[in-house]
Parts: sequence; C-alpha cells; structure tokens
Amino acid sequence: MRQMSRGESPYDAIARLYDPWSRSVTEDVGFYVEEAVASGGPVVELGVGTGRIACPVALAGVSVIGVDSSAAMLEVCAERAAAAGVADLLDLRLGDLRDPPVRERVPLVTCPFRAYLHMRGDDERRHALRRAHELLVPGGRLVFDVFTPGADDIAETDGRWLEREPGIFERADWDTSARTLTLSVRDDRQASTMVLAWLDPEEWHALLVETGFEVVACYGWFDRRPYAGGEDSVWIARRPT
Repeated sequence: MRQMSRGESPYDAIARLYDPWSRSVTEDVGFYVEEAVASGGPVVELGVGTGRIACPVALAGVSVIGVDSSAAMLEVCAERAAAAGVADLLDLRLGDLRDPPVRERVPLVTCPFRAYLHMRGDDERRHALRRAHELLVPGGRLVFDVFTPGADDIAETDGRWLEREPGIFERADWDTSARTLTLSVRDDRQASTMVLAWLDPEEWHALLVETGFEVVACYGWFDRRPYAGGEDSVWIARRPT
C-alpha cells in the first residue's frame, strides 16, 4: 500500500524497508502481468512504488509509465529496474494518483495493492477515477484492488504490534465509525505511519459508474473467482467506446 499524499510521502521513510516488509505479497503479480500483456501496453501504473508489479510487467515486454508520490520509492524502483535489465521500459514520474502527470492515452491503467485506499472522501475518489478515465483510450480498462476489513481481522489485529516479517513490525489501529485504518510499520531503524480509508464494494461500484466507467468484473481474488463477499475485491472497469 503506497501513500499518495500532496506533501511528503510517508513512504519516503520506509522506502528501503518496503520490499522486505511486503516480500510475502506475491498473489497479485501474475494477475497484473496478465492484464498488462493482454492490453498490449503501454500501461500507466498508479502507485508504482518500488516496482513490485511494474518490473515483472516490463520483463513480460510491456512498457510502464509508473507514477508515485514518493521520490525515495521511485529511486528504489529505478535501481530494481536497472538490475532486472528493464530500465528502458519504465518511465517513472513523481506525482499524485489523484492528478497523475501523464498526457499519454493508454489501453490500461492499474492501481495495485490497495493504493486507492489512501484517498479520503468521495470527492477525492471521484476526482481520481475521472483522471484515470481520461488516461484511457476508448475501450481501455482500469484495474485495481481494494479491501473491506472483516470483523475477525479487526478483532485480531487492532492496536497490536505484530511481526509481519523477521524484525519488521506492523500495527493496525481501526476506526470502524470513520472506516479508517491507521497503519504503522517499523524495524529497528525506520518507521512510518499512514492512513487508509475503505468502502464497501457497492460503493466502489457506484463511484465507477458515476465517473463514466462500465464495470466489467468484480473478483473476490486474483484467481478471478467471482466476488461473493469477503475482504478483498478486484475490479476491472472499462471506458466505453
């Protein structure tokens, strides 16, 4: 999850911690690579971060315009792309997903790993979705994933420091009235805190329709099973022709 703030990004402080922190998150990579290859590219990835998705997409031969609000995360991404030999396929740009610095029109815009949850309020969400819509060619697709926490998850994690990876700790402070998650991450040298805000799937569907999209699919996981309740939802929305 990558912060898209208008000021300094909280991800700057943990840019070198981000990959070790998220190393177990691999289930979405193949899904986004498949979508990128099917689109033919280029792809705009909003919240590109350290290139966890973008570098595998580039390795599949698809060019990526990667936007992120954290200069430090983009620095790590550039290093990762160079090490993988795909630097020429990544165009990295510092900017906000609510108003990405992109003039190109593309067949696919992605926003992986719940990055849209960094928006606060429906006005921000509408603006971001409309900007994504503007980036697409007619028939182009927006693909993203979000979550709606379950009561069990909240009860098990609320207010507790948990060791997510060796030496890396994560704390979730849930506010079910405001529907926000204050997420803190630290090791013995680096720390940061960020706020996420969630919606129910019905609300995401309504916002997509309101901002001009046709909803193609809502999956319950990256294996493309139909959404049937649960915490995760994966969306494919289309700009009409």
